Amino acid sequence: MTDSFPRQQARTRGFSLGAPRSFQISPDGSRVAFLRSRGGTDPVTCLWVLDVGAGQEHLAADPAALGTPGAAPAGMTAAERAIRERTRERAGGIVAFATDTALTVAAFALAGQVYVADVAGGAPPRAIPARRPAFDPRPDPSGQRVAYVCDGALRVTDLASGRDREVIGPGGTPELTFGLAEFIAAEEMGRTRGFWWSPDGKALLVARVDNTPVHRWYIADPANPARPPAEVAYPAAGTPNADVTLVLTGLDGGRAEVEWDRAAFPYLVTVNWDQDVPLIVVQSRDQRRMLLLSADPGGADPGGADPGRAATAVLRADSDDRWLDIVPGVPARTDDGRIAWTADAGGARRLLVASPEELADGSAAPVTPADLQVREVLDVDSGTVLFTASKGEPTEIGLWAYGPGGLEQVTAAPGVHHGWRAGGTTVVSQRSLAQDGVTVRVVRDGSAGTPVASLAEHPNLPTPWPDIFAAGSRDIRTALLLPSWHEPGSRRLPVLLDPYGGPHLQRVLAAQAAFFTSQWLADQGFAVVVADGRGTPGRGPEWDRAVWHDLADPVLEDQVEALHAAAGRCDDLDTSRVAIRGWSFGGYLAALAVLRHPDVFHAAVVGAPVTDQRLYDTHYTERYLGHPDENPEVYDRCSPVKDAERMAARARESGGGQAGADGITVRPLMIIHGLADDNVVVAHSLRLSSALLSAGYPHTVLPLSGVTHLASQEEVAENLLLLQVDFLRMALGLKG
Repeated sequence: MTDSFPRQQARTRGFSLGAPRSFQISPDGSRVAFLRSRGGTDPVTCLWVLDVGAGQEHLAADPAALGTPGAAPAGMTAAERAIRERTRERAGGIVAFATDTALTVAAFALAGQVYVADVAGGAPPRAIPARRPAFDPRPDPSGQRVAYVCDGALRVTDLASGRDREVIGPGGTPELTFGLAEFIAAEEMGRTRGFWWSPDGKALLVARVDNTPVHRWYIADPANPARPPAEVAYPAAGTPNADVTLVLTGLDGGRAEVEWDRAAFPYLVTVNWDQDVPLIVVQSRDQRRMLLLSADPGGADPGGADPGRAATAVLRADSDDRWLDIVPGVPARTDDGRIAWTADAGGARRLLVASPEELADGSAAPVTPADLQVREVLDVDSGTVLFTASKGEPTEIGLWAYGPGGLEQVTAAPGVHHGWRAGGTTVVSQRSLAQDGVTVRVVRDGSAGTPVASLAEHPNLPTPWPDIFAAGSRDIRTALLLPSWHEPGSRRLPVLLDPYGGPHLQRVLAAQAAFFTSQWLADQGFAVVVADGRGTPGRGPEWDRAVWHDLADPVLEDQVEALHAAAGRCDDLDTSRVAIRGWSFGGYLAALAVLRHPDVFHAAVVGAPVTDQRLYDTHYTERYLGHPDENPEVYDRCSPVKDAERMAARARESGGGQAGADGITVRPLMIIHGLADDNVVVAHSLRLSSALLSAGYPHTVLPLSGVTHLASQEEVAENLLLLQVDFLRMALGLKG
């Protein structure tokens, strides 16, 4: 029997299983290593290697052959579970790997055991005598040693001798770790690692993280009252962050603390040590200032009684009156020492490729035009910088390169592209509206490209054909999806808005896969509207920063404007029956919609919402709203809890009773939240529910026992969709 779409989507982890990903290319371009499971429902990811010249793949490492076939092995470390949640990883097996410079040795961890695979010669992978439980193993550039983290200490194993030793550790201090990314770095900055090898393999830069200042929260499991609550170091807005420093550690025992003004720039954003001089990026807490630093690696003091000092110099200082975004992939360096960086200029995020001197004196000029929005720097191959960008149309993401010949568009076809490049070989991935999956090809010497097969399943679903248009006066990119069985003019359709609507995530993209769930919802009898309003990426710095000090009104106004534009575009939309659903920021937006605009929205499903911004983390929340002690009114203005409290005050003034009897329009509202969520803790939903109850506002709360923010369990993911549809159909009075 063919699975229903909700079951299939849950079983395939959103159709991600079986799709190739995480490519790395050898410096000569002859080999490509990547991850892929054996099929569209196989959750165990394997390591594969493609011989580019022969066009042939071989299996380099299979967890089943190593005795750890499970998707989530029992021996998974706490650090591994945490990083999977931060990176939203839903598969099992080998979900990450690192290699030496020549791409001959790959290291990975399974159930806390470190393995190395011979990706050049094809010898079977082997376990190395690293201490368990190990996390984040990384070979040195020469492939002779592997560094990894165990129990908060950074250790190194010599592959030839098998000698394993601690390089730097916390010395029995449980709040101190070396070599791990702190919560804020992994969740908000995109930095999931905490150590970096020197190019000669004789030293490492290591993040020292002291979590002592961070406030403790306790996440209980009410379904298992005998189980003690989990203690979590959570840096909520306005509270202390972890204290992060950077230590230069030599294998000879020398150490030096890397010096910069940490009081003014406490955030360690990223490190690049692919050439002799390390590059380090740091950021102020208010995120209005960012420094690109170069460090002196000669400050380590071998055998000294006290650690040495590694001085830094400022190569570039950027500032903005609101905030500066962290751009993935920068800084990167060309072989001749030029640095790839980005700057906001002329209404666009633009690429700079310049010498350190030009960056320092401000003479570096953008190498991309003002109509090209740079998204991410992907790779540097000799003197060529590969990056993604959007030109004119934010729903499309193209692959571009800047090199000796100037600026080049690598991909001309419409769609959403990504890529990797080294040694003249380019891996290009593409999604488009004409295909339901990802297409990957490996291009070398101008060839048409060797395909890398995707084994992902095709959805049991009519092909989504969204009507994508620019809505309203702000050209809000909007997609309208109708039921596949709908005949124009045959009936009026209730409307379901299906947004995310906030920073960092686009929903409206020129790719079929972006609309699978929305199309299934449409086929349940809705006209589905998906809109990317102000604050969503791809439209330039001013569009991004339009939500500064207000994460509520602009994003909600744009959803309303997109709804009206869609109704004006299609007469079959029944705007007297409008619902909205969302998760995370989308859930927050859904709560705002029914509480602030019940005249427009008639029902809402509110999934894992941030309802009290003071309960969310420092780096995200303070970027947009500032410090809560300095801007309390900004935090209150963006809180659905405060909306509900104002309703409760009105109810008290009028003598109590249900909200509807006090002149407050009540709309059906379902709140869903995982009780094990350590990102958006369930307190957000409980506080909203309590305030609604005080206002006499009827609502439904669906708690999910043992479920995190990712909500990846197969049965949960399937039934969540079904329950939402049942609730919305009932709320809007749909029959049949």
